[in-house]
Amino acid sequence: MILKRLVSTLLLMGIISIGGRSALSQTAKKTHEDEKNRSNTMQPTPDRKPGEGEGPFERLILRGATVIDGTGAPPRGPMDVVIEGNRIVSVVSVGNPQRPIEESKRPTGATKEIDAHGSYVLPGIIDLHVHTGGVPKAPEAEYVYKLWMAHGITTVRGVPTGPLEWSLHEKERSARNEIVAPRIVSFHRPGSGEAWKDRKILTPADAREWVRWAANQGVDGLKLGAYRPKIMKALLDEAKRLSLGSTAHLGQMGVGRMNAIDSARLGLTGMTHYYGLFESLYKDHDIQPWPVEMNYNDEQFRFGQVARQWNLIHPRGSKEWNGLIQEFLDLEFYINPTMTIYSASRDVMRARNADWHQRYTLPSLQSFFEPSRDAHGSYWFYWTTADEVAWKNFYRVWMQFLNDFKNRGGKVTVGSDSGFIYQLYGFGTILELELLQEAGFHPLEVIRAATLHGAEELNHPKGTPIEFGVIRPGLLADLMIVDENPLANLKVLYGTGAPKLNDETGRPERVGGVKYTIKDGIVYDAKQLLQDVEEMVKARKKEGF
Repeated sequence: MILKRLVSTLLLMGIISIGGRSALSQTAKKTHEDEKNRSNTMQPTPDRKPGEGEGPFERLILRGATVIDGTGAPPRGPMDVVIEGNRIVSVVSVGNPQRPIEESKRPTGATKEIDAHGSYVLPGIIDLHVHTGGVPKAPEAEYVYKLWMAHGITTVRGVPTGPLEWSLHEKERSARNEIVAPRIVSFHRPGSGEAWKDRKILTPADAREWVRWAANQGVDGLKLGAYRPKIMKALLDEAKRLSLGSTAHLGQMGVGRMNAIDSARLGLTGMTHYYGLFESLYKDHDIQPWPVEMNYNDEQFRFGQVARQWNLIHPRGSKEWNGLIQEFLDLEFYINPTMTIYSASRDVMRARNADWHQRYTLPSLQSFFEPSRDAHGSYWFYWTTADEVAWKNFYRVWMQFLNDFKNRGGKVTVGSDSGFIYQLYGFGTILELELLQEAGFHPLEVIRAATLHGAEELNHPKGTPIEFGVIRPGLLADLMIVDENPLANLKVLYGTGAPKLNDETGRPERVGGVKYTIKDGIVYDAKQLLQDVEEMVKARKKEGF
């Protein structure tokens, strides 16, 4: 019963799948209609309580930090970072690490100081592929928001976060800092919104009308599927005219007519996941040669088979491989791979037993992850070694393309799509950073993908300068502080930290975890946010949920 309620809630919320794919059950197959016809059932997030975050301050100074600024530049320290209100006003070098601090260089007049000597200050992470959870008996978005903020995630792009009207209301409340939440950028699927619940997009004219309507509501961009060419062209033309962003999950049911390069040529800002990428590189096929007994509604078949295209494409370094990269570069195309969400397919046991589930995963969410013919993304009906080997091969080729694209000047950004397939909010975002390093990115390139390049993708359609994503005077004060060096070990960004042997005691201990998250100049105790989440989980377990 709990699982059925969970699935129903997720469907009503519009979190219809990983990036919007239709789920296994008959109910899930009509999810897009459900999304249009549902009532706005999600409740507003509770107001920010007294003591949840301090500031913004008249003059906040972070003292003595090592700054990783997000541009790819090397770390520098000790530095004093001065924030007035919600803006960075100066970043000042106050000496070198081998000598005493030069006190004469230090900015003065602080109304609040944070001792960051020995700590690292980074821009807040920008996660460009999120949905907000709605599990039964949970505090819903509050649970998710606090997990994100506890991991230094200060901006998220909902694709969508939930129903259109609810999402826009939460976006406004976050902008006013009325709730504990990252900055929210709101992308939506064509046809969503209460005013469109009895309508369908059947023609290019319908598509353009919806885009205009959505822009008037305050939507920031479009989350597209693999629409047929005339509809896709109309959606993207109108979005470009109105300076709206666009991303697409080019799902298997439509990718035969609309792959990644097809969409990019029509004006798509960027893609999410891998759908349409491999199809743009097929060597001897134009569509994936599915087994004759293929049935897309069998999710193990669906997710097991999609990895089997890793050896169907033109090889690395070929004219076709390099030509696709060049055309993406010419079109200023962004890739938001969200490798996290499928990573369990490479080693489901590792994902199922991750360190954080016991303390931070709601029991109803854990139940949702378990093998089920009804719950989307829970496709471990009889997962085999061969399935995992196929996925490992798939990731190897996928990562090669991402790294080559990046090395040629392409911009790869960070997304997680957590809430499915054993991936927990916040933790899944940090895993994405690790996967980028596995793909060949230097840790500084990883941080740049998660900060500067994410901000640039959001601002690209508008043609305006970024307002966050880099530690620079004049930009918004969206930052995080961590006591360990994330370039040496990205695992220190997990809320659970990283195990490290204490040679004095001979015992392992946990080090790291984000210490403070600063969003819009407001300082949040990241470890307290995690404690809040842990208390929510304990309460749900006590209630039997």
